[in-house]
This record gives sequence, C-alpha cells and structure tokens, in this order.
Amino acid sequence: MAAETAVLSGVTVIVSHKTLPNQRDAVRALWEKHMAPAVLDNPGHLAYYYGLDVDDPDGITAFQHYRTAEDALTFLQHPAYRAYEREVAPLLAGAPQVRSLVPTWIK
Repeated sequence: MAAETAVLSGVTVIVSHKTLPNQRDAVRALWEKHMAPAVLDNPGHLAYYYGLDVDDPDGITAFQHYRTAEDALTFLQHPAYRAYEREVAPLLAGAPQVRSLVPTWIK
C-alpha cells in the first residue's frame, strides 16, 4: 500500500532567534501581543508554528508557510510586524537566521 502524501505549493520561511539571556519570555510576550493576532488574521499564512527551543533556553524558531512568496514579503510591511520588530530588537542577541524553503512533500 502506498503512503498517502500531499504536495505543497507556496513558500516556507524558517526564522531562528537567539534572545539575550533570560529574555525569551519577554520576546514571547511581544510575539503574542503583536504577531499572533496578525498571523491569525492573515489569509496569506497557511501554517505558522512558534517554537521554544528545548535545548537552548534563549532559542526561538518560527516556521511559517505562506500561499506565495509575495504574501511572505507583504507581511513584512504589516504594522503589527513593524511594531514587533521595533520592540523585540533590544531583546535579541543578534539578527535572526532566516531561511526560505520550497516545500515539496508532507505527511
């Protein structure tokens, strides 16, 4: 019997943050304040996972799947994203690592 699979379209963006020591909860609170409502209201986001690193108390990774690459770029101009970016910058140890993927298979 063949495995059931699905082929995805769109683009996936993975953003990994490293917070300053003991600032992960503050960063998470800002994400919940600004980003969660904006993501929930954004039809361009097909999936969004916000994860706290189990092995690094200062690590956060967001896995975002968008309908299109244009949707991903457009979201960067959203007022909530801009506010989050301004407020979170002083709490981060450096610029986030950002990777874009073309999803090709899921289970």
